[in-house]
Amino acid sequence: MDYSTTLLMTGFVTHDVKRYIVEWPEGLEYAPGQGVELAVDEPDWREEGRPFTPTAIKDDRVLEFTIKSYPDHQGMTQHLRDIKPGSRLLLSGSFGTIRYKGPGVFIAAGAGITPFLAILRDLAARGELGRSQLLFSNKTPADVICERELRHYFGEHGWFTCTQESAPGYADQRIDKALLQTRISDFGQNFYVCGPPGFTETVNQALSELGADPDAVVFEQ
Repeated sequence: MDYSTTLLMTGFVTHDVKRYIVEWPEGLEYAPGQGVELAVDEPDWREEGRPFTPTAIKDDRVLEFTIKSYPDHQGMTQHLRDIKPGSRLLLSGSFGTIRYKGPGVFIAAGAGITPFLAILRDLAARGELGRSQLLFSNKTPADVICERELRHYFGEHGWFTCTQESAPGYADQRIDKALLQTRISDFGQNFYVCGPPGFTETVNQALSELGADPDAVVFEQ
């Protein structure tokens, strides 16, 4: 690991997602959308690093992570959920292929929104979000990460769907080829895709079949 830092505070974003605020390690740089490997500086956990995407932007004075926990796994995310302010964390340098290439459509499922948060916050801070679109799929309304913030950014260009629970303000469709064809009029623009592997594969295949340029589809490879 390249950096060491201190956990300052945590707070719930949803019932199973927490925000972790840490000191910004001196020398750490990353482009919005890139990830780092994160580990807890404890004897049994130093070698258990996992990739996570910082959700802070460069102008922030602290570093933020927005991480979903998976209690059934009894692994790193569950341990992170239980650590307290003052804990020491270890970070690697930045890596990853998700980078902003210009206006387009952000397509995410569940915690797949987290690599996009720094990108969207950076664009919003600079007034450059433009007419980009968001298609965001979750199981239920309670699972939607940073919903108010995202609805504020995108307005009528944001589309939220829940696949396991119907509710006002949410569609109840899966993001598939038919849905993309309905919601998107221009397949010559940039696309940003992130979610579980099956979701990403399905969406990328649908975009290809609908005429999207493979070089304009950004996802974690």
